[in-house]
Amino acid sequence: QLQASGGGLVQAGGSLRLACAASGGYFGYYAAGWFRQAPGKEREFVAAISRSGEVTDYRDSVEGRFTISRDARDASKNMVYLHMSSLKPEDTAVYYCAARTSVRTNTFYSSSGAYNFWGQGTQVTVSS
Repeated sequence: QLQASGGGLVQAGGSLRLACAASGGYFGYYAAGWFRQAPGKEREFVAAISRSGEVTDYRDSVEGRFTISRDARDASKNMVYLHMSSLKPEDTAVYYCAARTSVRTNTFYSSSGAYNFWGQGTQVTVSS
């Protein structure tokens, strides 16, 4: 199971840190990602991280502003984070964390269809 938290209301230019807590398995076997869905829009990829935590990927519009991370010392720790800074109104959405098992330690997954475990979502609202 995945539990996302940390969303809220923030002014443009502000920061938030989202957290995704995993339970029920050895999280070191899992790659993870964050997706978001704004009202009336399809769910879109935001960021992904490999099992090892050493390889990441971002959508272009958040590159340099968002950072996905997991405990670099121990990827089995059951937390994945999304640090968001310089937030813009267009970042407003429900954010979902996702996970999947991965044989390869340094592979990330950018497609929602690649994931089979999803959290419940946390709302992020950025006011202008």
